[in-house]
Amino acid sequence: MAAPGAAQKPQTKPAQPSQVERGKYLAQAGDCIACHTVPGGKIFAGNRAMPTPFGTLYAPNITPDAHTGIGSWSADDFFKMMRTGRSKNGDLLYPAMPFASYTKVTRADSDAIYAYLRSVPAVRQASRKHELRFPYNNRSLLIGWRTLYFKEGEYVADKSKSSEWNRGAYLVQGLGHCAMCHTPINALGGSSQEREFQGGLIPMQNWYAPSLTSNKEAGLGTWEIQDIVDLLQKGVSQRGTVYGPMAEVTYNSLQHMTDADVKAMAVYLKSLPADKPVNADPASAPARANIGQMHAQGKRVYDAQCASCHGGDGRGMPPHYPPLKDNQSITMTSSVNPIRMVLNGGYPPGTKRNPMPYGMPPFAHAMSDGDVAAVVTYIRTAWGNRGAPVTAGEVSALRAATVE
Repeated sequence: MAAPGAAQKPQTKPAQPSQVERGKYLAQAGDCIACHTVPGGKIFAGNRAMPTPFGTLYAPNITPDAHTGIGSWSADDFFKMMRTGRSKNGDLLYPAMPFASYTKVTRADSDAIYAYLRSVPAVRQASRKHELRFPYNNRSLLIGWRTLYFKEGEYVADKSKSSEWNRGAYLVQGLGHCAMCHTPINALGGSSQEREFQGGLIPMQNWYAPSLTSNKEAGLGTWEIQDIVDLLQKGVSQRGTVYGPMAEVTYNSLQHMTDADVKAMAVYLKSLPADKPVNADPASAPARANIGQMHAQGKRVYDAQCASCHGGDGRGMPPHYPPLKDNQSITMTSSVNPIRMVLNGGYPPGTKRNPMPYGMPPFAHAMSDGDVAAVVTYIRTAWGNRGAPVTAGEVSALRAATVE
């Protein structure tokens, strides 16, 4: 979460087991493991690479090692980092650390996370230096970034809303840092509050995080609360399945959260204002260019490779095989996700409530760019779907995308 400081252990009272357990839960809610643990490595020992458009950042060691971790940090130091986005020594943190969200976390929750991190095994491993291009390696430039995109302060409850709604808002806006992916990122690596949750391409990952406010994308206004809960907690629901980076979030974080907390998040997410209502009448779909030939080719590929699971009518067999008809994740403006699903396949995470998930195999080895473009075009335009056609060039650009 932040660079370690001087190797001098702070004087702290032993944490109560209940506080440590609470901190573990909150660290899972914040998905700290995703950045601070190299897959297969020791937990929270850091050095996981985080590619950005400006160079590569490396997450620091946050184990309680006094020399290379946060063993010399006090609870006050840790809270200052969470609230202000500054390290113990005062260094400004790069915003790959979601301090713009973590600033909303309460002191009690910060102290619990700190207590938990001090309970994990200490690992003596120096954190790698960031590899950022000039001028982005100049931390003083972060002052301007913070002026534009960072507002310090704890979450303030909306008294006009229920306690459940406020709990969900606190988790989504704070530890969940959902806006980091689901808000458009500009050339400076920042996002405006005015466009919060409006969706965008995740830099360097070649996945599109859909808008949570648009009923044309992942807007949840028409979803049942239980379907949202299932998607977040199980990874599958009657309305869709998580893949890509969201599958990792469900695996590392959301599946471990209580039913009450996930439901609160669902209540809050469902309440996000929609930009426009869903148009459910296929007859009023906007006119598209003549795609007859590609549509016919795509149908042939679909019937041969996809219909056995997703059905000739595109209705699928939910929750294991998601529907493609009226599936907003298929018909979004961005075609990145459906293209990547066909190329790379996808497997929802094994979770407590869905321990043996069904997956989709990759077809990159078996389909040409033209075939992939045709079948994606077909599923985006068949059965009354309103997606735009896909070109072979778009497929080619994503064929070499990193799969992690």
